[in-house]
Amino acid sequence: MPTPRALRPFVHREYRVLIAALAVSIFGSGMWAVAMVYQVIHLGGGPLELSLVATAGSVGLVAFVLAGGIAADRVPQRLLIIAVEGTNLAVIAAISGLALAGWLQLWHLAVGAFVLGVGAAFFFPAYSAILPRILPAEDLLAANGMEGTMRPILQQAAGPAVAGILVAALSPSHAVTGVAACHLLAFIILNFLGQHALEAPGTQDADGSGGRDSAHGGAAGERAKTSFFHDLREGVSYTVRTPWLLWTLLWACISVLFLIGPIEVLLPFVVRDQLGGDSRMFGFLLAVMGVGGAAASLTTASFALPRRYLTVMMVSWGAGSLPIAAVGVMDSFWMVAAALFIFGATGGIGMVIWGTLLQRRVPAHLLGRVSSLDFFVSLALMPVSMALAGPAAAVVPTWVIFLVAGGVCPVMAVLAMVVARMPADELAHPLDRSSSDREPADSP
Repeated sequence: MPTPRALRPFVHREYRVLIAALAVSIFGSGMWAVAMVYQVIHLGGGPLELSLVATAGSVGLVAFVLAGGIAADRVPQRLLIIAVEGTNLAVIAAISGLALAGWLQLWHLAVGAFVLGVGAAFFFPAYSAILPRILPAEDLLAANGMEGTMRPILQQAAGPAVAGILVAALSPSHAVTGVAACHLLAFIILNFLGQHALEAPGTQDADGSGGRDSAHGGAAGERAKTSFFHDLREGVSYTVRTPWLLWTLLWACISVLFLIGPIEVLLPFVVRDQLGGDSRMFGFLLAVMGVGGAAASLTTASFALPRRYLTVMMVSWGAGSLPIAAVGVMDSFWMVAAALFIFGATGGIGMVIWGTLLQRRVPAHLLGRVSSLDFFVSLALMPVSMALAGPAAAVVPTWVIFLVAGGVCPVMAVLAMVVARMPADELAHPLDRSSSDREPADSP
């Protein structure tokens, strides 16, 4: 009996090790989100102190994500991932020990959050870049779909739920200890990754074949001598010269700027004023959006990469934003829930395809930097969007803001497809063939 497509990556031992460690680590991250909040409160902190600790983590992430991408293209990704997880373990274990001893202070939490943010900045580009090294190209879509399925379940649901139980039954410090146990287990699992992943990132061909005598193998030695800014310019230059990549990132900028603020900042007021609900209803709506993303990610992983992969990705993102335009005028809980479910599901489809395209079309020696640029674009504009949403709502009605947000993104998606000539591009670079005869990555 053939293995279901969504489960085919699990045939490979290295992937089983990596995904097991990732599952435990993101479960621990979900626990940390709750444990950190109540640890701040336990120390006498309020909204200001909690904001400072949370901001410290975001600053660490944004400030170092570009450096993380460059490191992923220079340093063996296996060592980078293990080092990050070891650092996470050391930080959380230190906070746990200080908390249990009664010595923990708020500045300890802020420093710890900053270091965890820096770790995430190095982890995710390395994770994205290592997948094509341990999986054949035809299994990358399923692998990205599996991550898209796990993340909302473990990080947004299961992890916070378990941490809440530990906080209520014992104390915040015990919940932090639980987070440390997760990172310890993830660190142990990661050390079982095969030694072949120690090869320098540049030893693979642009098509992922792993040839050692390629030009990229020679370039690896030269890149080790180049400067940080040279490597950054190389990644940016490749992105600017690659229309499908550039215009997808431009679409992402617009979507993050217009959508994140209304959903994160204004949706609670829609729940209160239009639906007559409370925080429980708001939480449930966010959960519905997460379930939509998880279900769509798993479904996408169960099928082959669409032949019209760029079109499917952009149509999913663009059309999926349309229901958000009506959220500001809806007075039914189920209508809002349906809109957010569609938004989450279409977002999940697009993200699984997007991650796979980066791994299959971006040259191996640039993948870390391009992934970090994608990450940076999203992270940099999230706080801007949330900062603008409140003042905008004081000037114009909330329904206008949702209407603009849900209307601009589909228009931008169509514009990106037309300007970048995505329909022609995807036909010129087919990816639905076996790895033995697939097109090579785009030329840098």
